[in-house]
Amino acid sequence: MSGCECQIRARRRMLGVMLAGVLALGVPAAAIADLPATVVRIKPSIVAVGTFQRTRNPSFAFHGTGFAVGNGRLIATNAHVLPEKIATDKFETLAIATISGNSGSVEVRPAKQVGLDKGRDLAVLAIEGNSIPVLSLAERGQVNEGQEVAFTGFPIGNALGFFPVTHRGIISAITPIGIPQSRARELDPALIRRLANDPFRVYQLDATAYPGNSGSPLYDPVTGQVIGIVNMVFVKSTKERVLSDPSGISYAIPVEYLAAMIAGLP
Repeated sequence: MSGCECQIRARRRMLGVMLAGVLALGVPAAAIADLPATVVRIKPSIVAVGTFQRTRNPSFAFHGTGFAVGNGRLIATNAHVLPEKIATDKFETLAIATISGNSGSVEVRPAKQVGLDKGRDLAVLAIEGNSIPVLSLAERGQVNEGQEVAFTGFPIGNALGFFPVTHRGIISAITPIGIPQSRARELDPALIRRLANDPFRVYQLDATAYPGNSGSPLYDPVTGQVIGIVNMVFVKSTKERVLSDPSGISYAIPVEYLAAMIAGLP
C-alpha cells in the first residue's frame, strides 16, 4: 500500500470519528450538510430595517433585521426594531434595504407598519414594488429542545457593509417569558395581567447573536422553514460589551405568533 493510500484511509477514519462525535452530541449530520444550500435560499429574503432621509449621511439608518413573508411585500421584524419617532418634518421615512447577492448593491424601499404586537415584540411592514422571495413558516409544534437551528441577519448592522451573516446553535430551552415595555405608560391592564400571570413561551438559544440580529429569522437548517424570530440577547455585563464579550444566550419568539398576526391583517 502506498503512502498516499495510507493517508487517504487515515483521513477517512478521522472523518468517521468526527462524524460520530457530532452525532453523539445530538447534531444531525443532515443539518450540517444541508446548511450551506439552505443559506443560499435564505439570504435573498433577508432585509435591513431602518429609516431613510435623503439629506442625511448615511441616508439609511439601520435599526435591525427583517425578512420577507406572505406575498413577498410583507416584512416581518421585531416591534422594538421600529423607531419610536420618525422626523416626518425632515422627510424621514420608515424603510427597508435589500441587498443584491450578485453585485452587493443596496436598494432602499419605503415601508409602512401594518401590524404591531408590542407584547410579543413583533411587527409586520408592507412595501410596494416587486415582491421579495419569501420564507415559509413552520407549523406549530415542530420545535423541540436540543434541535439544531440557524439564523441569518445583520449582527452589527452596516458597520462593515450590508452582508447577511449566518449563525448556528440549538434550542436549549422552551421557557416562559414576559416582555416588558420600554415605558411604563405603554403598559395597559390586559398586558400587565398577562405578564404577571400568563407569560408566553419563547425559545432560549445556545447561540451567539448581537443587537443587529433583532428580527432575524430562526430556521431549520435542513428545510429552511422559519420557526422563530430572534429578538433578545442576554447581556452579561454592560450593553457596551455585547460585541466584545457576548453571552452566547439569545432568545426567539415562536413563529406561530407571527403567523397569527399575518393571518389577521386586512
